[in-house]
Amino acid sequence: QVQLVESGGGLVQAGGSLRLSCAASGRTFKYYAVAWFRQAPGKEREFVAGISWNGSNTRYADSVRGRFTISRDNAGDSVYLQMNSLKPDDTAIYYCASAARLYTAPNGYDYWGQGTQVTVSS
Repeated sequence: QVQLVESGGGLVQAGGSLRLSCAASGRTFKYYAVAWFRQAPGKEREFVAGISWNGSNTRYADSVRGRFTISRDNAGDSVYLQMNSLKPDDTAIYYCASAARLYTAPNGYDYWGQGTQVTVSS
């Protein structure tokens, strides 16, 4: 079993930055791929960024590429999402999720955190 807890969300002005963290428990987490998804009110959950178990492969949604950076620490028990140049359209609940492989579809993920709210004001 893997348990995930997100933190770092909040209210920020457009153009600002936030760093989200996803802390994991479970001895197999370091061997899992991790992704960040987000869901805005009235919209479907969408892929934001993902990283393979060893950090060698990363993927980004077109809407965030060049602004967001996903990383994981050497111990493998935390994953981060550095978000720069934030826009009002980035406002959503952000979730981290883990799975044996890196997917962009939400249904590929076995474990989910509870989410953290990110609000970007104009």
